[in-house]
Amino acid sequence: MQDCISAVATPAGTGGIAVIRLSGEGAARIARSMFRPAMKDCPYTHATMYFGQIEGDGFTDYGYLVIFYAPRSFTGEEVAELHCHGGAYIARGILSKTLSLGARAAERGEFTRRAFINGKLTLSSAEGMIDMINAESLALVRAGAMMYSEKLSGEVRRIQDGLTDTLARVAVEIDYPEEDSDGVDMDRIRSDVRLFHDGIAALAASYGCGRKIKSGVSVAICGKPNVGKSSLLNALLGYDKAIVSEEAGTTRDVVEGSIEIEGLTFHFTDTAGIREGAGAVEKMGIERAKNAMRTADIVLFVTDSGDEAPAESGGALITVFNKCDKITPRGKYDAAVSAKTGEGLPALKAGLLRLAAGDYSLDKSFVVEERHYRALLRAEEALGSALSHMETLTADLISVDLREAWDALGEITGETASEAIVDAVFSRFCVGK
Repeated sequence: MQDCISAVATPAGTGGIAVIRLSGEGAARIARSMFRPAMKDCPYTHATMYFGQIEGDGFTDYGYLVIFYAPRSFTGEEVAELHCHGGAYIARGILSKTLSLGARAAERGEFTRRAFINGKLTLSSAEGMIDMINAESLALVRAGAMMYSEKLSGEVRRIQDGLTDTLARVAVEIDYPEEDSDGVDMDRIRSDVRLFHDGIAALAASYGCGRKIKSGVSVAICGKPNVGKSSLLNALLGYDKAIVSEEAGTTRDVVEGSIEIEGLTFHFTDTAGIREGAGAVEKMGIERAKNAMRTADIVLFVTDSGDEAPAESGGALITVFNKCDKITPRGKYDAAVSAKTGEGLPALKAGLLRLAAGDYSLDKSFVVEERHYRALLRAEEALGSALSHMETLTADLISVDLREAWDALGEITGETASEAIVDAVFSRFCVGK
C-alpha cells in the first residue's frame, strides 16, 4: 500500500454529481469517518454504493459512498469514492475534509499511474485511455479503446515471449556449447526471428493509418480557377465556408474546414486556383496552394475539362470531375460529382475513407502513438541486424540484437520504459484520473 491520495475526479464547475476519489492505505477509513450511512449497521461490502450524509469542510451534504477493496480496484489499492452534489464549492469542501483527515492531494494521472505500477494495466493501455478521454473523433475513441483493451500490448507481448524463448535457446549454446555437437538449431532460430521481424514490420506499417486516426487526414482541394473547388468544399462540409464567385482568383488564401467520415476526421484545404498570368497577391496564394498539395495526405484535383493534375501533387491523388450535372465527364478521373446537386459526393467520401484508412479494423492491432512506432522501428532494425549476421557472428553477439529488440518492445508495454517516458505519458492526464 502507498500513502492515501485524494482528488476530485469529475470536471470543475456545476453539475449534477461530483466524485471525490481516494486511493491508498487508509482510503476506506477516511471516507467512512466522513460518512453517516442511512442504513443501520452498514456492512460496507466491496463495490456497493450506500446512501447517507457526507461531512464536508464546514457543511453536510447528502450522497453516496462506495468502497473497492484491494486488489479488486482500478488502482489495485484500497479505493473509496464519495459521490456528492455537483456544486464546485461542495466538491472542494469534501476534498478539503479528506486532506485534513490524512490524505494528500493527488498529482496529474496519479491514480492511473498507480494502476500501472500495480500491474492493473500496461503503459500502452494507459495511453489508450487518455486518447479516449481527449478524443475529438469517433475513430480516435475506437483506437483508444483498442489500446485500452490490451490488443496492441497483447500482440507485442506475444512477440516478446517468442523472443524470450529464442534468447533462452541461444543462451544454451553460449553457456553449454559442448552439450550438443550439432550446436544450436540456427535454421529454426532464423525462421523464428524472421517471423518476429515480419510481425513487427506489419505493426509499424499500421502507423500510417494510426497517425491519420489521431491527427486527422489532410486533404488539399486544388485545380484551375472556376472549376468549383470552393463549391466542392462547401458541399463536403455541408455549409458555406468558402466564398463562391464566377470571378477567377476569388480564393487567394487557403480556406479550411473539417468533417468526419465514418468517424475519421478529414481536414480540407481549399486552395487558390492555379493559373498563369496571376497578379502578385494571387501568385502568393498559388504558391501556398502548391505547398498544400506537396504536404497533404490526399490531393483532390478538381477539373471540369479533363485536365491532368500538376506535378506538385505529393500525396495520394484523386481526380474529381466536377459539374457532372451540366458537363459530360471526359478524360481520366476517379470520381464524377456535382458540388451543386450533391451527385457523386457519397462515392467521393467513400473513396477518401478507403484511400486514407485502407482496411483498418478494430479487430486488428495497429499503432496510433508515435512513441510506439519509434520503438517498433528500433525492434525491427535490431532483428534485421540479427538476421543479417546469422552466418557471420557468434551466438552471443546475435543475442545482443535479440535483447535490444526485446527491450524496444518493452518500452511499449512499460516493462523497460524509462522514468522519463512514464512521466511523459502520465503528464497527459488530469488530476483525479
